[in-house]
Amino acid sequence: MSPSKENPSKLFYSIGEVALMFDVNTSLIRFWEKEFDIIKPKKNKKGNRLFTQKDVDNFFVIYHLVKERGYTLDGAKRKLTENKEQTLDNIEIIKTLKSVKGFLLEIHSRL
Repeated sequence: MSPSKENPSKLFYSIGEVALMFDVNTSLIRFWEKEFDIIKPKKNKKGNRLFTQKDVDNFFVIYHLVKERGYTLDGAKRKLTENKEQTLDNIEIIKTLKSVKGFLLEIHSRL
């Protein structure tokens, strides 16, 4: 999973790109979109979903809570409603730590 800002100039991501970032099926992306009101993709004339970087960041939070921390969907919704700022701060720390870990593993592999 690498939902970091890989291409900061990119405005929108397709549902397939988002699913690939999180290594999940597109059906899960559609399901979470319906379950969590913080996901608000645009739709083009064909009806294809176009996700912004903010949507991807929100998916990262949901993914972390549900898949990594084991929250139920209701628990994740509650956490995002009641304690959103602290949750987002913790997510940023986790992203930074994962980045540092990746960097250190890369250095280790070159030794």
